[in-house]
Amino acid sequence: MKPTPLGPVEQVALGDPSLTSGVPGTGPITLEQIEGWLADEKNFRQIDPILPLGLSQGAGQITGLDANPLTRAKIELGRQLYFDPRLSADNTISCASCHDPSMGYSAHTPTGVGIRGQAGGRNSPVSFNRILSGAQFWDGRADSLEAQAVGPIANPIEMGFTHEGVVKRLGGMPVYRRQFEAVFGELTIDRVGQAIAAFERVLVTAPAPFDFGEQLRPFAAMDPEDIAEDDELAAKFAAAKKAAEDHPMSEAANRGRDLFFGKANCTACHVGANLADEKYHNLGIGMQKENPDLGRFVVTKDPKDTGAFKTPTVRNVALTAPYMHDGSVATLEEVVEWYDRGGHPNPHLSDKMKPLNLTPQDKADLVEFMKACTGPTPTVEVSRLPADA
Repeated sequence: MKPTPLGPVEQVALGDPSLTSGVPGTGPITLEQIEGWLADEKNFRQIDPILPLGLSQGAGQITGLDANPLTRAKIELGRQLYFDPRLSADNTISCASCHDPSMGYSAHTPTGVGIRGQAGGRNSPVSFNRILSGAQFWDGRADSLEAQAVGPIANPIEMGFTHEGVVKRLGGMPVYRRQFEAVFGELTIDRVGQAIAAFERVLVTAPAPFDFGEQLRPFAAMDPEDIAEDDELAAKFAAAKKAAEDHPMSEAANRGRDLFFGKANCTACHVGANLADEKYHNLGIGMQKENPDLGRFVVTKDPKDTGAFKTPTVRNVALTAPYMHDGSVATLEEVVEWYDRGGHPNPHLSDKMKPLNLTPQDKADLVEFMKACTGPTPTVEVSRLPADA
């Protein structure tokens, strides 16, 4: 069966709860309910996403939509798959088990925990703001969000299944089978990855106090009389001023902001709309071990990538402890201490890692700034999944 053709393009602000609120109704999703959902042509309109304030400066970084355009029907299918433990061999682990909305789309364990309580080797990265990210995993071994989405299914420590097995299982559920037919025209593991990736791409952080402060900042350099004489500019200033007042940053957070962009040199890596450079760096974490995790080197075989891991976002970082690729750093205070020391010396340590000589007040202010980078994520339906039959 051919997929339902994409309808006209619709601009939608990411964070719109209608994208992630699920098929209307209660209880397990029935075939009758999904037929009603698929009959609405609006659900097949191609979505042109609008990023929220803060992330919007990264609109040019949006990745993956040419090959995998967004529609409401595809996003909803991905939502169901993301929260469904039936993608694992023993029906116990879903994507959300390690990337839980209630835990900042991560997990509060040092490393991910899969089927039969098996602990992985690395901390669970966040699954929000992925629309601005290409290569995935701490070592970048997946070249797309689609490839990342299906990797854990076949990982024996994570979901412990096979791609063939999960496709067969989903094909045995009428609600899933019908959606794959309508959205893609087929049910394959690649289509599973596309659906999950579509859902993850609409998970974005809403503006944080930091963003409202940055929106107001340019007006400080303007002459108040010039602002007052321009009605349009005056309206923008008034709106930005009110938004910043409604979402204030503390004095400590403002001092931390200046340190972050200045003396502390955090923007050597935490830069851009998502406060992450999408690159890989050796910070010295775990390099004192007899057999350290070699990180990006395993993928590229380039010695300069030894012990290097992808820069995580600072957005909502206050919600996602513990930290670093191995979850070995428990608090943001300890993160700042690590950077202040300049990391653990090793032959491959990033040249960006240098002792910072921060004062105790500096360290506390940096933590307050990172907390001010916390914004809401979309309201998501987590429990409505397809009926077994």
